[in-house]
Amino acid sequence: NLAWRPGPGESLDPDVLRPVADPFEADGGLKLLKGNLGRSVIKTSAVKPEHRVVEAPAMVFESQDALETAFKAGKMDRDLVAVIRYQGPRANGMPELHRLTPTLSVLQDRGHKVALVTDGRMSGASGKVPAAIHLTPEAVRDGAIGRVRDGDVIRLDAVAGTLDVKIAGDELQRRAPPQPDLAANQWGMGRELFATFRAVAADAEAGAGCLQAGQF
Repeated sequence: NLAWRPGPGESLDPDVLRPVADPFEADGGLKLLKGNLGRSVIKTSAVKPEHRVVEAPAMVFESQDALETAFKAGKMDRDLVAVIRYQGPRANGMPELHRLTPTLSVLQDRGHKVALVTDGRMSGASGKVPAAIHLTPEAVRDGAIGRVRDGDVIRLDAVAGTLDVKIAGDELQRRAPPQPDLAANQWGMGRELFATFRAVAADAEAGAGCLQAGQF
């Protein structure tokens, strides 16, 4: 016979499953960040409260390989906001950047204030380092992240929901964005097959798709 048997009326382990009246977080584990760098999302559920606000000088890279090279050379042993740009949908298809997490976690474990800002993508396992990801507009579409320079002070505040580089707005706009050689982004891992789609891809916040509203 098939019979209904009622389950427990309350959690057997509140460290795993919490009641609605007493959640782990009052406002969930994802947050939108907005500021003069654009709009991004951050996963806060694995970030300790004491790490949710970071203000530190920027260290700018245009690939995750460049960041790892700098780390191995001992150039990152300090407070910093790692800026990884030209990783958005149009730049190179928005690859997964999760391999940066262990590197930045080492710096955090050494006692440094560390955060990541990128127009690229990370999975849900983004870890304990605060990471402002999917930044829109992306660098290749004239986003402000393309005008950030080494040493600019960036404030990531996951409590207030803000992401800003602390320089005057007019100065930021006056800066000419770099013109990096992105040729290497067009080859390998099947990227050759999708060049046409990348060229018309929407921003990350619109889904990075190539078919957009109003085209039909």
